[in-house]
Amino acid sequence: MAGDHHYDVIVIGSGAGGGTLAHRLAPSGKRVLILERGDYLPRERDNWDSTAVFVTGKYRAPEFWYDKHGERFPPEVNYYVGGNTKFYGAALFRLRPEDFGELRHHDGISPAWPIGYEDLEPYYTQAEQLYLVHGRHGEDPTEGPASGQYPHPPVEHEPRIQQLSDDLEKRGLHPFHLPIGVNLTQDGHGRATHTSVCIRCDRVDGFPCLMSAKSDAQVICVDPALEHDNVTMVTNADVQRLETDPAGRTVTGVVAQLADGTTETFSGDIVVVACGAVNSAVLLLRSANDRHPGGLANGSDVVGRHYMRHNNVALMAVSKEPNPTRFQKTLALHDWYLGADDWDYPLGGIQMLGKSDADQIHGEAPRWAGVVSPDMPFEVLAHHAVDFWLCGEDLPLPDSRVTLDKDGGIHLALDEKNNIAGLKRLRHKLEKMLGHLGMHEHRLLSHSIYLHKGMPIGATAHQAGTVRFGTDPAASALDVNCKAHDLDNLYVVDTSFFPSIGAVNPSLTAMANALRVGDHLIERLG
Repeated sequence: MAGDHHYDVIVIGSGAGGGTLAHRLAPSGKRVLILERGDYLPRERDNWDSTAVFVTGKYRAPEFWYDKHGERFPPEVNYYVGGNTKFYGAALFRLRPEDFGELRHHDGISPAWPIGYEDLEPYYTQAEQLYLVHGRHGEDPTEGPASGQYPHPPVEHEPRIQQLSDDLEKRGLHPFHLPIGVNLTQDGHGRATHTSVCIRCDRVDGFPCLMSAKSDAQVICVDPALEHDNVTMVTNADVQRLETDPAGRTVTGVVAQLADGTTETFSGDIVVVACGAVNSAVLLLRSANDRHPGGLANGSDVVGRHYMRHNNVALMAVSKEPNPTRFQKTLALHDWYLGADDWDYPLGGIQMLGKSDADQIHGEAPRWAGVVSPDMPFEVLAHHAVDFWLCGEDLPLPDSRVTLDKDGGIHLALDEKNNIAGLKRLRHKLEKMLGHLGMHEHRLLSHSIYLHKGMPIGATAHQAGTVRFGTDPAASALDVNCKAHDLDNLYVVDTSFFPSIGAVNPSLTAMANALRVGDHLIERLG
């Protein structure tokens, strides 16, 4: 058993942070162990079935957490090799340069990072190359400078989305091709086309890919890393706690419950936690001991605090003309990301969602009763649907936090109305444009791409911030290299380290940072 041996690095989790880090370390020759709580996701027809994925939640972890009132809810978490990237939409944005500085919002301050955009920029470029991102730098007026172009040209808009882009430009706006990590073929002119490796490329957003054509962490990083003899992975290894030496300065054991119910302790020179922002905080809190009574890396009492998850809303407009688009997730708009003529604070961004189908819309039928005209059946509505995703910044509040009860239950406290004024204004701007975009006015319908309705506390897909990094050990858990201030060999490389979350999908930033920390670890290990 792998637990009989000592490793140079143990990586707990195989998602955007852990999987990318393992890939970076693999060529170094260092002995790397990946511990993954889940198994490989089964490849089966239900991977593409809306009812299985969204309605019955076949692949969601069968667990419940508790809100601040003690009411339990099902979180949107998936425990598989590749982590939540197996189900993410593969929208791979960089944070804006302004996101790394202090930003004033309507409800408070988004704090500055201890590193700047220029520090992460080379790793953004490397992550884009690694994850096969399709896009075109220079189209988005809010983006920062890039040292390299995307490795692949943008996925071309299908006709209805191209018309939407043209109509937005006529309004004086600046739509751009959404950067997305997919493995598409190219035509004779070097343009990405929809004759994809994946024959059902409408199933990128929220679905696992049967054809391995989505750039998830398993396909891009974990499987290639395991081709190296020095990299080992143990699946179905649920890490229960971390043990330290008597002085409390070094993690000496990683205790995991295995698939057969036995418990095994693994050891490594370096231990890296990458379980997701909630579960990483849970593991550190659960590992409390005499030297660390509040949990590991928690001398500052910030572990579990400052939880963020974006202020999101999924909206479906109804096009006057049919929308036969298959690959809809190709356009984004950031004109109001940092503010507007009529608003001094950031609003956020708009991007396209994967195309709604009849099964998803039927699942929303009770919520939409009386809203949709009876002359438009749900099957027809699906053929006219144009789906948008509006994303605003959540602010890191000390009392938005993860805690454990005496029985080990996970509690997540969250102010769901934190900083939502900008998102409301963003929605209003979209609503006002509908008639100019070829849509039916007053038919912008909120819908859920999650099992829960709206985007309340269970929407944990963009979780971040619970083990923040910084230069002050009294106000942060990690240093600038994502090493715990309080321990010599403990690192955290998922989105837990974020001091703020911006208003774009966090995955690429987690990937880029994992590459940065990987270089640091290779240098440290010699």
